[in-house]
Amino acid sequence: MSKTGNSYLKRWLTGLILAPLLVIVIVFCKEAVFSAVVILFILGGVWEYNNMVFGKGFASEKIEGLIFAIIIPLFVFFENNQYLLAVLAFSVLLVFILFLWSNKESNFDVLSVDKVVFGLMYIPFLMSYFISLRMMEKGVLWVLFVLVLAFAGDIAALYAGKTFGKHKLIPLISPGKTVEGVIGLILGSTVACLIFSYYLLPQVSLIHIAILAFVGSIIGQLGDICESAIKRNYGLKDAGSLLPGHGGILDRLDCLIFIAPFVYYYRIFVIK
Repeated sequence: MSKTGNSYLKRWLTGLILAPLLVIVIVFCKEAVFSAVVILFILGGVWEYNNMVFGKGFASEKIEGLIFAIIIPLFVFFENNQYLLAVLAFSVLLVFILFLWSNKESNFDVLSVDKVVFGLMYIPFLMSYFISLRMMEKGVLWVLFVLVLAFAGDIAALYAGKTFGKHKLIPLISPGKTVEGVIGLILGSTVACLIFSYYLLPQVSLIHIAILAFVGSIIGQLGDICESAIKRNYGLKDAGSLLPGHGGILDRLDCLIFIAPFVYYYRIFVIK
C-alpha cells in the first residue's frame, strides 16, 4: 500500500472509532459530561498550540493557557455567557500583569503576552460555543448539525480534490488545497445538511439550512487555512500526532472552531 493510501486508511479507521464515541457523548450524556469532553478537547488543542508557538521553555505562559482552557468553558457552562466578557477582560489583564511580575531581562519577550491572549481567544473562547449550542433548545441536534456540516464537507473536499483538483487555492499556506476541493466541500456540506435537517430539524426552513451550510462550509475552510497559517509560520505540517491520519487535535478542531460560533449566532439572531 502506498504512503498516501496508508494515510487515508488511518484517517478512516480513526474516524470510525471516534465518530460513534462522539455521538454517544453528544446524544446520550448530560450537558455536564458533554462540557467536560469539550474541555478535554480544548486542553488538547491549547497544549498543541503552546508547543507550536512557544517551543521549549515559557512554562508559565503555557500553564496560563491551560488554566484559561478550563476557566473560560466552565464559565460558559455555569453562567451561560452572562459573565464571559468579564472573564475575558480580566484574563487579558492578568496575562499582562503576570508577564510584568515574572519577566526577567534574559528572556524579555512581550510577544509572549500576545501568544497567550490570542491562544485563549482562539481555542477556549471559540470552542466554548459548542457548550452554548448544547445548552440551547434542541441543542443536541444543533451540535450534530455542526459536525455534519464540517465532516461531510471535509470528506467531500478530500475526494473532490484528489479526483479533480488542478487549481491551487492558496499554495503559500496550504499547498494541498485546491479550488475543486473547496467546491466539493461546499456541495458536500450543503447536501448533507439539507438531508440532516429534513429528517431531524424539519421546523427550520431549508433556506436557512442552505445558508448555514453554504456560509458555514466557507467559514470552516477559512478556519482550516488559518490553522495552517500558524503551522506554516512555525514550519510544521501537523499540530500534533495524537490522531493517526489526521495529525493533532487542533488539526481536527480547526474548522469547528470557526463554524460553532457562526451557527450559534445565526441560530439565535436569525432563526430565533
